[in-house]
Amino acid sequence: MRKPNIFRKQLGRVERDRYRLGRVQRDSLAVGFTVGLYGFSFGAVAAAAHATKWQAVVISFIMFSGGSQFALVGALAEGATPVSAVAVALFLGVRNALYAVRLRPVTNDLGLVRRLLAGHFTIDESTAMSTSQSTIVDAATAFWWTGACLFFFWNSFTFLGALSGSFLKDPATLGLTAAAPAAFLALLWPRLVDRTKVRIAATAAVITLTLLPWAPRGVPVLASLAAIPIGLNTGRKIPSAEHHAGSTSHVHHDEASS
Repeated sequence: MRKPNIFRKQLGRVERDRYRLGRVQRDSLAVGFTVGLYGFSFGAVAAAAHATKWQAVVISFIMFSGGSQFALVGALAEGATPVSAVAVALFLGVRNALYAVRLRPVTNDLGLVRRLLAGHFTIDESTAMSTSQSTIVDAATAFWWTGACLFFFWNSFTFLGALSGSFLKDPATLGLTAAAPAAFLALLWPRLVDRTKVRIAATAAVITLTLLPWAPRGVPVLASLAAIPIGLNTGRKIPSAEHHAGSTSHVHHDEASS
């Protein structure tokens, strides 16, 4: 009589795991498609900066980092030298190296080829999706699905955007420039579950918005990392003078009694 119960429990566990992984895959696909639409904006901007459609596609394929790609094309369009434009793009991409440290549990045991591919997929969205999961299996599924889906849609829409770039001079008219920030906010919002995380997020937003109008490209994002120690230290309670005095008198009392 016990065997059917055991099999039923195992079957229920398998079904729950399958449902959970299916949900992670659907969420990753949705994020990949939503943010991938932003690639259309990049393709149009690259075309407006006099890049060919194939140059835009190659940049997206090799760099695969939206912020760095826009920084590179924007700097070249403003007359910067190729060396300085690449330096600006690399400076903005420094954060991806920090993401790699956070994703070590997911990528640590991979072979060389898959580790190189994982490095290419280590971006804002794949990191956010992976680190928001509760198990290592879900984290790995979210990372690979988000990275692969976003890579496909980003490059596809980049090509379409480059084709239409001569007709669409301002991609902001379609609202595509808001796709990536909106998707990232949707990933961030459920994680603001306590006051410390809210303080860190709010401080990072203030730092970024303060520096955004005048700081070089990439600097506001990196400077917002200062929000972590600020947010953590702000919530710490400083012992009051009365508490300190009470502790001191307690020590003196112990010394006298000894």
